[in-house]
Amino acid sequence: MIATDVGRAIRSTLILWVITAIIYPLVMIGFGQIVFPYQANGSLIKNNAGNIVGSALIGQPFTSDRYFNSRPSTTSYSTADPKKDEAGVLKTGVSGASNLAPSNPALLERIKGKNDPDPTKRIEGDLNRLKTAGVQQPTADLVYTSGSSLDPHITPEAAQTQIARVAKARGLQPNQLAELISRNTDGRFLGIFGDPGVNVLKLNLALDKLKSTS
Repeated sequence: MIATDVGRAIRSTLILWVITAIIYPLVMIGFGQIVFPYQANGSLIKNNAGNIVGSALIGQPFTSDRYFNSRPSTTSYSTADPKKDEAGVLKTGVSGASNLAPSNPALLERIKGKNDPDPTKRIEGDLNRLKTAGVQQPTADLVYTSGSSLDPHITPEAAQTQIARVAKARGLQPNQLAELISRNTDGRFLGIFGDPGVNVLKLNLALDKLKSTS
């Protein structure tokens, strides 16, 4: 009886393993490739030349006056200098915010532009740089990092505060950029969940297609 029960248990385990570890994953992979190929392959974004320039799900650093700046990142969006990667960000792909409260003195000092000995805790889009760039009243998402520190979106308001700077740098009319932001604003999921957001990479790729009026 014991030998029979053991044999049945082993057979059941093997069958379940084949179903859950081989058959089910392969079916899901095939379903994803057929029904949702864009999402299943990482939501990759290509430029006009057909080259992959990033993913719609992962933020990239943009700090040039000619582009809409992205949300700050405590991990530099995993693009740290390999020679100065003391935290091993590139090796591990670690992401995460600083978890400092808005009232925390350490966060206030960092926002004011003081150097932090830990390169993974420096915010490129600090308050002083934003004001120097003409963004006198930056929104919270231009100052504070996201939970993952890899957020690809900013709010429409954050994009709009940068219109004057980008328009001046590119010789464009502000209304051109306002319309561009509107066209590249993602609405709420199913119309009710979340908040509208602007994917910075998609917006900047669309920006490169605009021609100067000057």
